[in-house]
Amino acid sequence: MACISLTVRAQQLDAIGREQPLKVNGGLSLEQIAYTSSGLSEGRRDPYNFFLSGNLDINIYGWSVPFSFNYSNQSRVTFQQPFNQYGLTPTYKWITGHLGYSSMNFSSYTLAGHLFNGVGVDLAPPGNFKFSAMYGRLQKGVEADTLHPDIEPAYQRMGYGFKATYARQKDNIDLILFSAKDDPNSIMPLPADAAITPMENVALGLNVTKQLFTRLLFHAEIGLSLLTRDTRAGADSMPHGKLPSLGLISKNSSTAQYYAYKTSIAYGGRWYTFGIGYEWVAPEYQTLGAYYFTNDFENITGNLQLRFLKDRLTTAINAGVQRNNLENNKLSTMHRWVGALNMTYAASKKMNLNFSYSNFQSYVNIRSDFDYLNRLTPYDNLDTLNYTQITSNATLGANYRLSQSKERMQMLMCNVSYMRSADKQGGVTQSSGATLYNLNTSYSLQLVPRDLSFTLGANVNANNSADFNTLTLGPTLGLNKMLLDKKLRTSGSVSWNGSYTNGESTARILTARVSGAYTIHKAHSFNLSLVGLNRSSQRSATISELTTTLGYNYNF
Repeated sequence: MACISLTVRAQQLDAIGREQPLKVNGGLSLEQIAYTSSGLSEGRRDPYNFFLSGNLDINIYGWSVPFSFNYSNQSRVTFQQPFNQYGLTPTYKWITGHLGYSSMNFSSYTLAGHLFNGVGVDLAPPGNFKFSAMYGRLQKGVEADTLHPDIEPAYQRMGYGFKATYARQKDNIDLILFSAKDDPNSIMPLPADAAITPMENVALGLNVTKQLFTRLLFHAEIGLSLLTRDTRAGADSMPHGKLPSLGLISKNSSTAQYYAYKTSIAYGGRWYTFGIGYEWVAPEYQTLGAYYFTNDFENITGNLQLRFLKDRLTTAINAGVQRNNLENNKLSTMHRWVGALNMTYAASKKMNLNFSYSNFQSYVNIRSDFDYLNRLTPYDNLDTLNYTQITSNATLGANYRLSQSKERMQMLMCNVSYMRSADKQGGVTQSSGATLYNLNTSYSLQLVPRDLSFTLGANVNANNSADFNTLTLGPTLGLNKMLLDKKLRTSGSVSWNGSYTNGESTARILTARVSGAYTIHKAHSFNLSLVGLNRSSQRSATISELTTTLGYNYNF
């Protein structure tokens, strides 16, 4: 597969005459992989593969034009026109332009990083005011293709936006307007029952950040989206007096308005910081300035950070709850609760400890269609099915430096983790849960004058569930050595793992790795690696695999 891409990053126009006129740099890389196996009817990869890649960066007075390509024998050769997405971002003092393909971000409820082909500008003159504006094509028209039903048709979509900002120290206020509209004549007419319809959207946004009483920081973001889901729909007999269209959108029977807002407040003390946040996004909230939008949810979050013992002990606590079905018109309602604790402690100059814990719990209340359609009052059949899912994670880690000098350094490391998942239905614990344990420990020795290091480690993994218990464990030995005035880096490792299910041995795996990398004048480098694996089992034939990788890199 081969492809060529072209992008242009920011160009400093005021650098003309001060910088070197022309700079060219890049690189070329070739990697070849040979594979052989025994004990398998078919290998798990091709016997031979190669990967060729390169990049070239041409810089003219600060104008940066990078090219790149990749080629492999794994698939057919395909070429792409290199100028299909071309963009310029010139800058001059406090003016930044966007020409061609670019993206801008006004807010999460209006224009949120959507790619467009057109023009844009960011103005940040000295003072408190800043301005941004854009106009361009957000979506290219795509005709329906009966021969390729997987290609989804689309109307051409044009849009424009404007953002004005006033900022002073930590105080900030943004006023945002974004509008987009599909052209129903940009493609051939679609069937009347087609899911794709020409839409029109106007989104208004207001962002406010305010510093209060030195240590208190308040932030709020509000979004209003007026969306016409089908511009071809007929007029609505219901008045739209409550829809503030500002004359920017044509309203009909498919027009609706949606709100979204979030706010947070944080207080920072000398040894602590805490904050709370709230977010509410209406059902079906959507803006044509974002690719994907999550709606119909309410979030309440809180966080607390503590620092003790001259910042040697730090603690962070985060918790939140989320629910959906804000209008109570769905058959199911989900509640989620998330809590997390992170602690780090520098016990001494030699020892560091860290601990983390998180708990995720979701609760779903489901009403059957029969009960929903045949209820006598809104309060009938509220608890047809209750389903709760709980996942807990805990990790404890420790690092201890045994010794450190100019000649040698010794280190001990140990990490223990625990995870538990459980399901409850109607208050009764189900058998689908599982508990996982993991232990990793290692000892490392570095001999500095000899450019030599050793690592000896061990790992244990256990998985316990209602149906089976599995255990995997084994040691690992590693070695690293620099040779030829540090131009040649060599390394090797050997690991063995045994796997057991319900106390019975199921597999034994031996893995050996050897690699070397040699550098010439910092521009050329060669690398060679060999990985051998042997897997034996009482239930199946022994499997052996050998993978050899030879690579070359050139940078200029």
